[in-house]
Amino acid sequence: MKKIGIIVLSFCCFLIACGGGNDGSDDIITDDDPIVEDPILNEGGVSEITNVQPMTGIVVWDGNANASSGAHTLEYSYMLYDEVVSEKGVYNWTVVEDKLNDIASRNHQAILRFRYTYVGQLTSVPQYIKDLTDYSETMGLSEGKETWFPDWSHQELKDFTLEFYEKFAEKYDNDNRIAFLQTGFGLWAEYHIYDGPFVLGKTFPSKDFQTTFLNKLDNVFTNLHWSVSIDAEDTYVSPLKTNTSLLNLSFGLFDDSFMSEEHGSFNEPRFTFFGANRYQTSPVGGEFNYYTTFDQQNVLSPNGAHGESYESFASRFHVSYMIGNDQYKYQTLARIKEASLNTGYKFEVIKFEKTNGKSLLTVKNIGIAPIYYDAYFSINENKSTTSLKTLMPNQESVFTINYDGDEDLIITCNRLLSGQIIDFKKSY
Repeated sequence: MKKIGIIVLSFCCFLIACGGGNDGSDDIITDDDPIVEDPILNEGGVSEITNVQPMTGIVVWDGNANASSGAHTLEYSYMLYDEVVSEKGVYNWTVVEDKLNDIASRNHQAILRFRYTYVGQLTSVPQYIKDLTDYSETMGLSEGKETWFPDWSHQELKDFTLEFYEKFAEKYDNDNRIAFLQTGFGLWAEYHIYDGPFVLGKTFPSKDFQTTFLNKLDNVFTNLHWSVSIDAEDTYVSPLKTNTSLLNLSFGLFDDSFMSEEHGSFNEPRFTFFGANRYQTSPVGGEFNYYTTFDQQNVLSPNGAHGESYESFASRFHVSYMIGNDQYKYQTLARIKEASLNTGYKFEVIKFEKTNGKSLLTVKNIGIAPIYYDAYFSINENKSTTSLKTLMPNQESVFTINYDGDEDLIITCNRLLSGQIIDFKKSY
């Protein structure tokens, strides 16, 4: 075939499906690159992204009747420690397996949070610890309800908690049924006891133990992204302000009162403390606040509940997911899906060339957050030299595949379920 220069033809849809591989350096296209044969025949692509992308969007609790509406790729669940362990050293993961399998049956991934303390309930401390003669929990009123708080003065509880996450990581660090893990202490594991008997080292773990705990999780989780509440900024509660080296750990953040009226004066300074660029390597998520019914009714209204839209809020904080389990009471499916589509990463291929045996893709992240697991463009199992997780919002970069065949262009990602696909837009 006669060489007539680089000709880029529009072609059908691309499909991205997510995977592992080694990172490399982007290549720069110059005028000196050799001309290539025409045409480029790879298939793929969508003109507009209309499916909610994996590991992003508005989240419902597992069991929500609307989970399969098409507006969601993630489902959330609390988990209890004593459902896994009742005897010392004996771990039964059946409840976790059942939960993950149920969520995965809808082609969704899970966000899990283990908690010890919940308003109006007993703790989920394993029974063998509760049976120890020198272990003594505290009962106090929280939101007017009798609520039980663990005995964080007891070494066995501290030892168990560290061992639990070590065992959990051994089993689930690379499990693609889980997208993200949330963790913490206090009410709902949200890093506070705002109403009730807060006693550091007794009803809430000491700062020394928290330091050990955070370092432990950073060590055992090498793949699964884990997050703590933004309330861990509180110097009265946590060691983070006095031991700022902990900010170098790889945890993400969740905000359980997102878009509250007080967000600007209370929540935002906490985000600032953790660093403006933390989202670049660790996910940001949370839950629409429940301070008032009005807030729940209006968080997805055009101007939000307090004068700023969800899309604007989410973009400012680079949100990947937001729990909005009750939104079907107040909003249409179309609006909830629209909000999901405007959360997390989205990729656009704006240029596709082949030269010197390589495929060169100019790609832009048109979303508001990165993807947090390695994902690679691939043609016929030849992957791009750089992972898409390096691509920040509103940033474009050239991705190189050392192959120029005509097979379909896809993206592989080991964290996705087998039935999940990441779409990407073509605009060249």
